[in-house]
Amino acid sequence: MAIAGNPKKMAQDIADGFVSFSPPTLKRYTPTDLKIILSNMGIVQRETRALQVSQDDIVQLKAKNTRLTRLNQAEVVLRSFCRRYRIPI
Repeated sequence: MAIAGNPKKMAQDIADGFVSFSPPTLKRYTPTDLKIILSNMGIVQRETRALQVSQDDIVQLKAKNTRLTRLNQAEVVLRSFCRRYRIPI
């Protein structure tokens, strides 16, 4: 199944918690789609890390860390799925 819409938007939705990955949901995608998703998740992760947040603003700092955690967890799930099914990424 092809990626519906913009892959970068999908990566942003993962970071915001609107989309989550699990092995059954990843089976729908082709190896090329998985590579595209992974690369766009890296782009969104770099953009999120580049955000300058004041140390005094606890809410913004927590939101930034939550986004990074979601992206990291999705990347771990995607990489382990690819490793399990021997999909080169």
